[in-house]
Amino acid sequence: MIIVGEKINVISKEIGAAMKARDPEPIVEMAKAQAAGGANYLDINIGPASKDGPQLMEWLVETVQSAVDLPLSLDTTNAEAMEAGLKVHKGPALINSASGAPDRMHTMLALAGKYNANVIGLTMTATGIPRDANERMVIAYDIMMAAAEHGVPVENIFLDPLILPVCVAQNQAMEAIEAIRMFKQLSDPPLKTIVGLSNISNGTPPETKPVLDRVYMIMLVEAGLDAAIMDPLEEELAAVARSLPQDLAETLTELQNRVSLSRAVKIFHNDMLYAHSFMD
Repeated sequence: MIIVGEKINVISKEIGAAMKARDPEPIVEMAKAQAAGGANYLDINIGPASKDGPQLMEWLVETVQSAVDLPLSLDTTNAEAMEAGLKVHKGPALINSASGAPDRMHTMLALAGKYNANVIGLTMTATGIPRDANERMVIAYDIMMAAAEHGVPVENIFLDPLILPVCVAQNQAMEAIEAIRMFKQLSDPPLKTIVGLSNISNGTPPETKPVLDRVYMIMLVEAGLDAAIMDPLEEELAAVARSLPQDLAETLTELQNRVSLSRAVKIFHNDMLYAHSFMD
């Protein structure tokens, strides 16, 4: 499975301060650590970056790619900053992200076509995240059609069903899994799929997060997941991610045999109501 390292993010206190000060040391250290943890891409998240976005993104891309030989996922809603990063990126980048909202969809897909970049398509619109897999499928189709208009081949598209926290939207866990299955039927060859994995455990106690993330990742891979934006420094989770889908049968057996893991499966299937104490 493709691992996109999530740790170079403006919301991180240390990394955010380093971005502001143009201090390369903490950023390079984090990039190298994630590369050593098995990341295939590194996500460079600068947020809206409304003040000096293009300059910041250009500096970050050059700083990180001078330290590690990995492609980057450029993560911003600022189109000018996105293009600035694409201009200096070595090799095909990953644009994070387009969506079903027309302005953002066409702006980011046009950049993907211009720079031969890969692109994440978020299956949401300006009105928010869809209610079920069928609505996600409609948006995915719109993104695929718009990508063709901008010369983006299907093999460059990663579709994201958008994961919601299980502690506040338990029924959405299976809708996202079903959406992954449906996305794979949209084209031949199938479009790739991706998720922000840690979203599933947002708001849950620290001791439950690794269990929820691991189980959900396995269930998503069984449905056809190709990539995850995740923390490659979480050693056990990253080790499982690196072994999938080759070791899928073995990991599915483990889900059945370990009590905490099997309970998480029941929660995601809505056979058991989520509670913070579900592992007790």
